[in-house]
Amino acid sequence: MKRRKKTGEASSTGTAGRRGERVRSDLQVEVELRTKGGIDLELASRVEPYYGDSIRSQVTAAMSTLGVEHARVGIEDAGALPFVIAARVEAAVRAAGHQPATPLLPERTVEPDPSTRDRRRRSRLYLPGNEPKFFINAGLHGADAVILDLEDSVAAESKTDARLLVRNALRVVDFHGAERMVRINQLPLGFEDLAEIVPQHPELILIPKVERPDQVREVDAIIAEALGGSERPLWLMPILESALGIEHAFDIARASDRVAALTIGLEDYSADIGVPRSAEGVESNYARRRMANAAKAARVQAIDSVYSDVDNIEGLERWCLASKQIGFEGMGCLHPRQIEVIHEAYNPTPAQIEKAQRIVAAFEQAEAEGLAVVSLGSKMIDPPVVKQALRLVEQARELGTLPADESATEAKK
Repeated sequence: MKRRKKTGEASSTGTAGRRGERVRSDLQVEVELRTKGGIDLELASRVEPYYGDSIRSQVTAAMSTLGVEHARVGIEDAGALPFVIAARVEAAVRAAGHQPATPLLPERTVEPDPSTRDRRRRSRLYLPGNEPKFFINAGLHGADAVILDLEDSVAAESKTDARLLVRNALRVVDFHGAERMVRINQLPLGFEDLAEIVPQHPELILIPKVERPDQVREVDAIIAEALGGSERPLWLMPILESALGIEHAFDIARASDRVAALTIGLEDYSADIGVPRSAEGVESNYARRRMANAAKAARVQAIDSVYSDVDNIEGLERWCLASKQIGFEGMGCLHPRQIEVIHEAYNPTPAQIEKAQRIVAAFEQAEAEGLAVVSLGSKMIDPPVVKQALRLVEQARELGTLPADESATEAKK
């Protein structure tokens, strides 16, 4: 925050957002608080002929809502949508030292159906939390989930900007059925993220750099308080990024009933053990296998890290197939071109679907005959195996590889 004197009037200035020739769908807002003179608005916009008056009206109303009566507001706009304008104005006002009693929340227009613990999470596309240009069409790429990232992709000086932008995006942006995940910052800064994000009903929170189960329990407690009596689920995915985190994987997975999956961050893990990351992933074999096993033991999903070489599609294919063989059910992706490859690799194979159908058929037959034990031939089938088979058959129907009206019993025949 910058303080200065101007014509005898005390003032403070705050800036938020971005500007420049390559910036689009964003704006930069500078707010100089004053002691008198009302609101002096200076606007330079690429869409002035079409939306200039609307932007002025929105900003003027926003300043009133935020409780600012006197200020100079300078705006350089590159086609920002209203939810972005609102976030940047509020961030600039806060940066100027004014803490508004009422946040500048756009009217909620998107409220997706709640997510389930075991929903399909083959791919999750990372979106930098301070880059609104990536938000608008992200859902069209077809990823199972999008991650609005507040951590590594956001510079330290832009954390508040990104937090408010993601908060507003959760209210208005349609991600076309993708599960909406938010990666918060490393604790304790992540607690500030939760205060803004949780009330906007994301489906899942990623907790970075988790090393101990009590970190998960702290986040769980804050979420429970923020949600009040709401029954809408909000899941957690701890990210294990150190040798200590890997050693505590099982306890971390069981730390809260909200934990739906574990994942691993290989860049930080490799740095923690003091070796460079390789294309083959030799240095992380132990960690990935241990984490996947811990996830399975805790009955949560095992989700792999990202494959950082976005141009190496053949390498990605090899990585995915090896990852699936270890027990992972999905992974992160840094570019939309990776999504189709990831989905193809993690989709159930025809052999897997056929086996799952036979298990489900045996289960249905046991139920029909009133039997407490499910068996396939001479082999006993444990309840977790039946549950996994039921889930796999349902996934096959969702993917269109199995007719929706084909029962397991009919498939067996």
